[in-house]
Amino acid sequence: MAILKSEADIELMAEGGRILARILEILKKEARAGVTTNHLDELSLRLIKESGAEPAFLNYRAQGASRPYPKTLCASLNEVVVHGVPSERVLQDGDLLKIDLGLVYQGFYLDSARTVFIGAAPKEIKKLISVTEEALMLGIKNARIGKTLGDIGAAISSFVVKNGFSVVSSLTGHGIGRRLHEDPTVLNFGRSGEGEELKEGMALAIEPMVSAGADKKSGAVREVSDGGFATQDGSLSAHFEHTVAVTRRGPRVLTQI
Repeated sequence: MAILKSEADIELMAEGGRILARILEILKKEARAGVTTNHLDELSLRLIKESGAEPAFLNYRAQGASRPYPKTLCASLNEVVVHGVPSERVLQDGDLLKIDLGLVYQGFYLDSARTVFIGAAPKEIKKLISVTEEALMLGIKNARIGKTLGDIGAAISSFVVKNGFSVVSSLTGHGIGRRLHEDPTVLNFGRSGEGEELKEGMALAIEPMVSAGADKKSGAVREVSDGGFATQDGSLSAHFEHTVAVTRRGPRVLTQI
């Protein structure tokens, strides 16, 4: 069952979300050719600490994981969709980087992600990035009292498929609050009107993950050596995420400035 948040809880989460959004904007500007993903990770930790928050991912052990996550930032390159571990790998023109970051503020977790292309993006990659971000916004529009989780998933998947890409169906969003991962699971596909009904006070991490491939196999993933998940067929991937509250005034994006 989803843990409902009070208006005061949501205000605290919004404060933390603004901090996270500002940090992600700095990381986007810092992500350029010649920079290592370790540099972005170290910068993330410093900025989170300076803000009075704590890193959410550092030493976090997800359910079923064989070991705790060793870094502050998830930095996933090219075909790696999520959970890529920062390293001394130097960013190069042509890299497609997903930066996924979480923090803990006043006891509440916030989680958000962006996709950045290093250099001048070709038309098809620009489309992949924009479609994934727009799919997120369409999912958020459905995070309303009386709607269902199926409405969110259907809005995301129908838009992605219409544009010739595939949803990475085995990777999902989640509830969020005093824990990083709470109920419910937020799928990026579904049928309108099906699934759990959305209630005031729900907080959801909505995060479409999209493969550039157009067939069903393009949505499959494999685990790589550092514990990240890459597309099975090697297709490029994009990822956007916001933490969103379901309120009586409609969906409220908490991870924005």
